[in-house]
Amino acid sequence: MQKKTYTYLFFLFLTIGLYGQEREIFKDTTVSTQHSLKLNNKQLDYTAISGMQPLWNDKDEVIASLHYTYYRKKTKNQKAGQERPLVISFNGGPGSASAWMHIAYTGPKLLKISDEGYPVQPYGIKDNPHSILDVADILYVNPVNTGYSRMVKTDDKKPKREQFFGINADIRYLANWLNTFVNRHNKWLAPKYLIGESYGGTRVSGLALELQKQQWMYLNGVILVSPADYLTFESDTPLAASLFLPYYTATAWYHKQLPSDLQNQDLEDILPQAEKYAYETLLPALAKGSSLKTSKKEKIATELERMTGIDTQLFVDHHLALPSNVFWKELLNQPGNDKTIGRLDSRYLGIDKKRSGNRPDYNAELTSWLHAFTPAINYYLREGLNFKTDLKYNMFGPVHPWDRTNNNTREQLRQAMAQNPYLNVLFQTGYYDGATTYFHSKYTSNQLDPGGKMKDRIDFKTYRSGHMMYLRKEDLKTATEDIRAFIKKSIPKNGKPAKY
Repeated sequence: MQKKTYTYLFFLFLTIGLYGQEREIFKDTTVSTQHSLKLNNKQLDYTAISGMQPLWNDKDEVIASLHYTYYRKKTKNQKAGQERPLVISFNGGPGSASAWMHIAYTGPKLLKISDEGYPVQPYGIKDNPHSILDVADILYVNPVNTGYSRMVKTDDKKPKREQFFGINADIRYLANWLNTFVNRHNKWLAPKYLIGESYGGTRVSGLALELQKQQWMYLNGVILVSPADYLTFESDTPLAASLFLPYYTATAWYHKQLPSDLQNQDLEDILPQAEKYAYETLLPALAKGSSLKTSKKEKIATELERMTGIDTQLFVDHHLALPSNVFWKELLNQPGNDKTIGRLDSRYLGIDKKRSGNRPDYNAELTSWLHAFTPAINYYLREGLNFKTDLKYNMFGPVHPWDRTNNNTREQLRQAMAQNPYLNVLFQTGYYDGATTYFHSKYTSNQLDPGGKMKDRIDFKTYRSGHMMYLRKEDLKTATEDIRAFIKKSIPKNGKPAKY
């Protein structure tokens, strides 16, 4: 059910040259549409606002215009709307648009896919019976060069890329942009939450402190969906490699590649064994490097074959630090029926030209997702939200090179929590995610507060799917319920002071 109304602010036009043509977008505009959704057997009426909001530099010049979509539940009065929780959603990449969680997770609409997350035709959109709109208003933001968001020329010159494309630059300009949004929509009284997926986890971890220190905006929660903590992946090999082991075990179990004594157990019964082995045996062995005795290396490699389905000799050849790309290529590399497995979700299968090689020819899961998401988001924005432009919607935009230096986002999130007793953190991870694995995230959650003083404000949830756990119907229901519970838990009772 939908009624359409339109509101355009200022009609400031930006002309940019793309593909040899002149295309016009609005620097500052909104399109509002009215909708209703059935949630928990109740009708929920809401307003959808899709638009472009400018970003200014220190000279008050517009240097970018960011596309966003904002869903606001209709309330009995203005004050109730101002006090409603606000969830601010970012995807990752870096360079990824916000489409993924927008039309597959928390928003009021879902793209049409199978119950396990595979594309189906006809493409399209349907109502999301699991949307979190019943407990919070939701804002989806496309950073610069993603979605319809673009840099803006000043005096016929584009702004310098380093203002946007780096860990710390990204955090700074998005905090400024969010301040403008909160002002415009009068959400200062609302409990506020950031949710970030993949690289978006890095982004929102840093934003939590940046908003506190530079915008004086304090949060109630940060939700990290399959977060990419580069500190775990870019550390020395012993730590980074050992943290992959439980994921290897989970994926081998899913594809029935483990010996019967392990395969016949439930997944969550065998993973603690893999976690213990990763920490207590594999990590110390890798740390020894060349001083590890050959006999010990071979013994560990034999046990690793048992726990992963990967041949002992491959572990020996890689000095026990098996690269994940080799795992994706080799797990199902069997004569006559060889398949590769997906990186972001290893339930997905691919077909390579040759059995030889050390990595799959393509990411089976990503091609599948783009197959479903691209037509759905383009159709929905134009026909469902009436936001029409000739610009290309960048599912992945040109943001590289990306400056990854001075990454202190994990510590920034810790500081934000320490300085704000209201701030809670929720991790959501999938067992079959081979890019940002659940055990890397578990390590991050343990290191976030190594002293354990804030552990009652950190929740960790796992799901039997991959990077985008919400694509699996069963996990969509569970994961959105986990977010609802987290939001309710993190809103203090009236009058409860924020103090230790």
